[in-house]
Amino acid sequence: MPRTTKGLILAGGSGTRLHPMTAAFSKQLQPIYDKPMIYYPLSTLMMAGIRDVLIISTPQDTPVFERLLGDGSRYGIEISYAVQNAPRGIAEAFVIGESFIGSDQVSLILGDNVFYGKMDFYREAIAANEGATIFGYPVQDPERYGVVEVDATGAVRSIEEKPTKPRSNLAIPGLYVYDADVCTIAKGLAPSARGEIEITGVHQAYLNAGRLSLRQLGRGIAWLDTGTPESMLEASTFIHAIEKRQGLKIGCLEEVALTQGFLSRDAYAASIAQLPPSAYRTYCERLID
Repeated sequence: MPRTTKGLILAGGSGTRLHPMTAAFSKQLQPIYDKPMIYYPLSTLMMAGIRDVLIISTPQDTPVFERLLGDGSRYGIEISYAVQNAPRGIAEAFVIGESFIGSDQVSLILGDNVFYGKMDFYREAIAANEGATIFGYPVQDPERYGVVEVDATGAVRSIEEKPTKPRSNLAIPGLYVYDADVCTIAKGLAPSARGEIEITGVHQAYLNAGRLSLRQLGRGIAWLDTGTPESMLEASTFIHAIEKRQGLKIGCLEEVALTQGFLSRDAYAASIAQLPPSAYRTYCERLID
């Protein structure tokens, strides 16, 4: 019997690098081309077959996410919400979401991470995970990210957070898979010097226990971290180019729900009938015409 895997989206933070864009509302509500940023990580979870999702955000932004996405029923999924009162680290998501996760496996995606390409690597990681699974993505500026070093066999040797002298060019994207032990591990971590419960500490605990796996991502997968104005513009340009060329949308939640079988054709038609007249609705209607 397949394991139940739940999804977490961490969509909090102060968004200071995007000020004044984030003075009024969260960066994960900012547009990436023609959709709110959060559509992309949510669609990534859905494409992996995950139908039970917890979105964690700030006290002021959580009601906006609820207004945008509702309870998820129009996408054939369940969405619930929780509040992170202050930006106290990525790993705090597992403390906040402990009752949601329960005894199930969980996949966390950061709300400002966009993935494009064949997502088999992600589905396979979810199916094979026996502790924690992280991904490695080659970049030219690894000092900006968490970095993973591997040995000759491809096993994880070390993990560093934003090292001044990186031991490899493999950055760790904001997409992870864990067993239910992650909640206990996160609760046992002491805050770092900057007062945050660091995700690197979670990964180090799994590595020390010999239960951390790495899957390297190569050609054919695009990972876009949209935490700065420049990277947001680059992501929007990328999405626009692909959609214009192929005539297919990226991150369209209604389409993913239909193709994943989360919605029947009738339920899909009823869902898009709620959309206002727009190019987005026209695209959704074309899928069933």
